Amino acid sequence: MRDLSFLRALMAALLACLAPVAWAAHAYAQFGDIKYPAGFSHFDYVNPAAPKGGEIRMVPPTRPTNFDKFNPFTLRGTAPYGVGILLIESLLTGNSEEPTTAYGLLADDVTVSDDKLSATFRIHPKARFHNGEPVLAADVLHAYTQLTGKLAAPQYRTIYAEVKGVTVVSERVVRFDFLTPNPELPLVVGGMPVFSRSWGKVAGTAKPFDQIVSDVPIGSGPYKIAKPAMGRDITYVRDPAYWGVDLPSRKGQFNFDRISFKIYLDETSRFEGLKAGEFDFLREFISRNWARQYTGKQFSSGELVKRAFENRNPGDFQGYVFNLRHAKFQDVRVRRAIGLAMDFEWMNRQLFYGLYKRVNGYFPNSEFHAEGLPRADELALLAPLRGRLKPEVFGPVPISPSTTPPGSLRENLRQAQALLREAGWTYRDGALRNAQGEAFTLEFLNDQPSLARIVGPFQKALEKLGITMTYRVVDFSLAKQKMDAFDFEITTLRLPGSTAPGGELLELFGSRAAATPGSSNVWGIADPAVDALLQKVVSAKTRPELSAAMRALDRVLTHGYYSVPQYYGDAFLIGYRPGRFVLPQVIPPYYQPDTWAMSTWWAK
Repeated sequence: MRDLSFLRALMAALLACLAPVAWAAHAYAQFGDIKYPAGFSHFDYVNPAAPKGGEIRMVPPTRPTNFDKFNPFTLRGTAPYGVGILLIESLLTGNSEEPTTAYGLLADDVTVSDDKLSATFRIHPKARFHNGEPVLAADVLHAYTQLTGKLAAPQYRTIYAEVKGVTVVSERVVRFDFLTPNPELPLVVGGMPVFSRSWGKVAGTAKPFDQIVSDVPIGSGPYKIAKPAMGRDITYVRDPAYWGVDLPSRKGQFNFDRISFKIYLDETSRFEGLKAGEFDFLREFISRNWARQYTGKQFSSGELVKRAFENRNPGDFQGYVFNLRHAKFQDVRVRRAIGLAMDFEWMNRQLFYGLYKRVNGYFPNSEFHAEGLPRADELALLAPLRGRLKPEVFGPVPISPSTTPPGSLRENLRQAQALLREAGWTYRDGALRNAQGEAFTLEFLNDQPSLARIVGPFQKALEKLGITMTYRVVDFSLAKQKMDAFDFEITTLRLPGSTAPGGELLELFGSRAAATPGSSNVWGIADPAVDALLQKVVSAKTRPELSAAMRALDRVLTHGYYSVPQYYGDAFLIGYRPGRFVLPQVIPPYYQPDTWAMSTWWAK
């Protein structure tokens, strides 16, 4: 924008009939902390002179067994990994340095009103979809309408619930109006996927959104799909006419001519594929594999490299999660007792080679993690909710049970027995039973056979309490169907840590999401106090306000014992083929390794 920023702001205000303009800029920051000025050339962690060419072959960091649709925005089915990253763009894009800042992508200007009740975006005049059509405000409105409609996956209605409406101001200017002056909302709508109105049309007639299955999304991203066909493998090819190649927010990125993802049905064949040269980059999630398999001639010769990449990301949450929709999990004493049966210290010694740390709370290894007694800023948020909270919330936050001496699994199980007895469950006739004589059973649902060795010790400890837990393994597609329908009792869930938590937490922990099939609130948490704290999170106006609200939320969730916290690693475990690639000199502080590799590495 440079010296025209003030003029552009005034023009946007007149066009949109907005309240007095706060500012208009090339970027938006939730808390005002924009690192790169207008006219910047590129992000510091990329190589702007990186050559284009070559190929990187990867495996998805998710666990699909195949893909059966190209539409990533509907509930049923599985779309191929990478569609939303490589084909489809948004008005703004974040980076790997600034958690709560986004820069222009499809939009070259964003204007936020003084009252924070609207954000106006001006679309870049060069922005083009893959079919050659320009990206226009009408396409933004169309994408919003489809994503918030009943035929899209329900999480989008939660994410954009605070959007009052979208107005096409002019051909390339679109305004989002908000229900509340939430400073995160310009980032939320700025990150909304934008796709062409032509996607899914046949002879000029649009298909219902949930019937757009085999039609490849018409996006504006740097890649297209090489050969659109359902299956296990997919290859994306770089669009030589990509409109945004020289944008500051794209310079030096997406350098490979081809990016391929291969799906393997089990971890053994996947690792053998790496050694056989079938692909080049693998993120390892299993500590035993990392300790035992990444050795041998190919690693000693340097053909393959085993490297733990450091980062400053918050720790991931991972844990066994209870489906509170089942009556037997309604009593917090039952949930707490089950958690006492997990012996992390033994597992870390015997199974994990000491690679992991115990999860405490829902936001470990971050400024959002609650510890000890509530701080003054937390108390200011919790005190008005005192009537809805247990008195214990105002005391020390629970920490995950330990078997480190003088503690022991035996002592933990004694405590569990006492809690179960208080809740009306006693051992008789060979099982733990309630007053009606019903035995306490659990079904653990999972799509990873390799977890049996990890679940086994937990299963045996539960047997000592009289609880029978069966381990049910299904394939990825069936597991997804059952989770979408909340048709499970207990399972494992992993939530990547976030440096900028916000509206997505409504989808994870909000009462509205608990009653919405397909939502991410798999627990079924429906607590007015949690809802109130979520609103404090999304309406935070400063980083300290956000931190306080998150710690208060973490404290309340942890006191609910909705999960059995497991473990996390503080480095990314990667095996890759170094002879094919060059890595940037600067590794950014906040990143996911797969996205970082395919967007900033380049071919030798």
